[in-house]
Amino acid sequence: MKAVSKRMGAAQLLLLAFFVIAVILPVARMLVYMVDTDVAKLLTSDSFTKALLNSLAVSATTTLIAVLLAWGLAWCVVRSNIRFKGLFAILFILPMLIPSISHGMGLVVLFGANGVVTNLLSLSSNIYGFWGIVIGSLMYSFPVAYLMISEVLRFEDSSPYEAAVVLGISKPRQITAIAFPYLRKPLVVTAFAVFTLVITDYGVPLMVGGQYTTLPVMLYQDVIGLLDFGKGSAIGMVLLIPAVISFLIDLLNKDKGNTTYVTKPFRIAKNTPRDVFATIVCFAVGLFVLLPIVAFAILTFVKKYPSDMSFTLDNITRTFNMQAGTYLANSLLIAVCVAAIGVVVAIVTAYLTARVPGRLPKSLHLFSITSLAIPGIVLGLSYVLFFKGSFIYGTLAILMLVNMVHFFASPYLMMYNAFSKMNKNLEAVGATLGVSRLRIILDVFLPQTKSTIAEMFSYFFVNSMMTISAVSFLATVSTRPLSLMITTFEAQMMLEGAAFVSLLILAINLLLKGGINLYKSRMQKKEAA
Repeated sequence: MKAVSKRMGAAQLLLLAFFVIAVILPVARMLVYMVDTDVAKLLTSDSFTKALLNSLAVSATTTLIAVLLAWGLAWCVVRSNIRFKGLFAILFILPMLIPSISHGMGLVVLFGANGVVTNLLSLSSNIYGFWGIVIGSLMYSFPVAYLMISEVLRFEDSSPYEAAVVLGISKPRQITAIAFPYLRKPLVVTAFAVFTLVITDYGVPLMVGGQYTTLPVMLYQDVIGLLDFGKGSAIGMVLLIPAVISFLIDLLNKDKGNTTYVTKPFRIAKNTPRDVFATIVCFAVGLFVLLPIVAFAILTFVKKYPSDMSFTLDNITRTFNMQAGTYLANSLLIAVCVAAIGVVVAIVTAYLTARVPGRLPKSLHLFSITSLAIPGIVLGLSYVLFFKGSFIYGTLAILMLVNMVHFFASPYLMMYNAFSKMNKNLEAVGATLGVSRLRIILDVFLPQTKSTIAEMFSYFFVNSMMTISAVSFLATVSTRPLSLMITTFEAQMMLEGAAFVSLLILAINLLLKGGINLYKSRMQKKEAA
């Protein structure tokens, strides 16, 4: 037993050292880099103040709309008898499978100065500016809010509502007295998650912001365009603030929310007006989601938008002539390695934190979820400053490392929660019977968590395929992933090539998600049999 405890302790210390090197030290190096920068002058400058106010305005507006929209959609899907629920569930998460900058590009094609809809309806205004950023940010952020809220609604207990009906309490009063208190903490966590997602994104503002500059765009321009790492570090420090607040709120709400175990699921009564209304809302939002994707498809096969809309395959040929095949291979290699290594590291870490008692596991758990508080663009910049000159700098390895760290927390928490729910006495019983911990993990824990492992792999892979923020400062000509071709095409005003790359990333991620869902469906059928 002592030998096992020593091995467990050594593994925990090794993982702690990994997170210190891969997360804490790079961010600390970035903050130290500000020493030679006049931070006070920067923070009080007109350009910074304007960008900060713009970022806050865009993020607050988008968050409010995204949370309300997600709540409405979750209610329509979970609390009604509409048809095609599976189809809507897929439609609503499609925006999560392509880079945020692609949404901005789709809006330019549809509603830009020469947009399809703009010309068709002879509109005098266009999408650039505040509302363009809000709409683009809404498209890729509301799916996150939808998934979080629908999960909460799906496991809500119906007993309080049935008791309220017996007591003659009106529907509006049920909402204020039962629904709001139950959803309050999940909604707060969701709102901060969406706010952080929007305020740290530069993809959408870069495409449709025009003269309306936000902090992430300012950081991107200063670092990529001017190589001003000191100023970039100062802006990165400011962008850390909302992410850290969101992280702390999420941490403080763990296991303290009003969520309950389902004692009685909702019985959805027949209600035609409600179902018709829910169907119309879902179809409207589904159309809103599909419009940019349709725009990508059209743009991919036209000669030159908007001057020559004749059909051609030249854009695909040109894209591959610009080394798209090499960059696609880079992306696939990065995504597969990040997913495979990330899943293994997350499983080991989750076991050591969820199944091994002591203070060290608690510290490891905190370090494991620290990356939740670091936006991708900030993490990428910190890696440039910390790893520059090292043997992994400029290689695919550093891109794999930054992606794994960036996306580690969510898959880790999936497995942590799964392990935490299992019988606490399994290891003790195994020790009594002379069965090792490793044997229990291989024969009991992993078979019981196959679906979770599949979701973890999917999360790592999909996000690694489409990320731009974390890798934009680190990729070289030879290691560039496919997603960065979108920014290259955008800078050269070659929207047709960028559209094709966006569709290619979407297709790969859809294939992966479809394969994972098919695997989980077969597993469920086997378990049912």
